[in-house]
Amino acid sequence: MAPTEVLAEQHYRTMNQLLSPAGVRVALFTGSMTAAEKRAARAALRSGEVDLAVGTQALLSQGVDFARLGLVITDEQHRFGVAQRELLGSKGSFPHMMVMSATPIPRTLAIILYGDLDISVIDQVPANRLPIKNCVVDTSYRGRAYKFIAGEVEKGRQAYVICPMVEESEMIEAENVLDYTKALRKALPPSVTVEYLHGKLKGKEKNAIM
Repeated sequence: MAPTEVLAEQHYRTMNQLLSPAGVRVALFTGSMTAAEKRAARAALRSGEVDLAVGTQALLSQGVDFARLGLVITDEQHRFGVAQRELLGSKGSFPHMMVMSATPIPRTLAIILYGDLDISVIDQVPANRLPIKNCVVDTSYRGRAYKFIAGEVEKGRQAYVICPMVEESEMIEAENVLDYTKALRKALPPSVTVEYLHGKLKGKEKNAIM
């Protein structure tokens, strides 16, 4: 179970690629699926036709039952409430539970310190991972940054820009997604396609952009 459809779909694709050659049947279950897709997925889970379900909190919804749930993995567990995690676990008969998080909020730390859990720490990067370069610059650097982005796009790569606001606010003076998208479209060459993505978009729109 993952907190967003984007993350769930990424996990689904990875799991399907890794496990389907071994005969493991993987299914995706999210809230934006059509009613027919949800009915088919629920039936497959209930009958045991599917071995591994990857999805969002849609897995918690009424009518989603598992033939024999033996393992529950909650990614980004700090994004879910305790009751939500318990609800997913209750869909099986005492399944093994694994919670994952890279965000040490107080509740996560408390679970680690006082919970009856075995703890694994991943403190190494994957093999062949290139080092990440971070730098802090002022707005005068933007012209060079745009040239760099255009150059990377020419190489077949992508870039993303994070803004603190979705749209302009009279209360807060900060970059917003809508206006900055327009600015990027003017600053970058026509060969660079610029789209925006934010939480107010509908699920289908988000999925299309992703």
